[in-house]
Amino acid sequence: MSYPQAPWILQGYAIQTLHLVNVDQVRRLIPLELEIISVWPGKTLGSVYLSNYGSGSVLEYSELIVVPALVNYQSKIGAWISHIYVDNADSVAGGREIWGLPKELAKFTWEQGKYVTVHQENRKLCSLNYNQQSFAWRQWLSASSFSVKGADLLMFPAEVESVLGLIGSKLEIPAESPFSGIGLGQPWLTVRYEQMSLRVDGPKVVGQMGMNTSRLGIFNSESGFGKREKGKG
Repeated sequence: MSYPQAPWILQGYAIQTLHLVNVDQVRRLIPLELEIISVWPGKTLGSVYLSNYGSGSVLEYSELIVVPALVNYQSKIGAWISHIYVDNADSVAGGREIWGLPKELAKFTWEQGKYVTVHQENRKLCSLNYNQQSFAWRQWLSASSFSVKGADLLMFPAEVESVLGLIGSKLEIPAESPFSGIGLGQPWLTVRYEQMSLRVDGPKVVGQMGMNTSRLGIFNSESGFGKREKGKG
């Protein structure tokens, strides 16, 4: 299995929802070494990111990223990714081996400008209905995320240039979804990225994890969130 080395340059479009999430509800998903940032009393910032990377990308694939919290480690701020799904096996391998991300395979069904649904085998992970944007502007943004590989806490930056628009959306996460327990609810803001160019750089080691933190974070803990069946993942 082959995959490109970092940085990955990805081009396409995406929809991102933002949510206020209960800190106490997601604490079990976050390594203890990371401090959850409260953006409102008792609330942190969660997100669902759905994208389709096409022509001009180092790999062509769709992606679902679930962020349960905004976190801080030694004055470094970034997102913690608890669940991530793609429809390209090379992307799974690269995501795990370069960035330490717990990527899994899933199937994406897109109707551009209307909705996207994500399934893993016979299980529905989520669906998002969304509107066409009526007003948009070109914007450059940057953000960082944390991940874990072995005993290393990693951090990696991403930069995006895109035509942004604010849209309406309806997110559905069925009870059988591995991330239903996060309590994302309906988004308070949804952003659509068109004509997007995304650069994801390789990670840097920023710290060491405790003995109880697994290679892929804490996804096999007793929290019940994101547990894998034997022989899968």
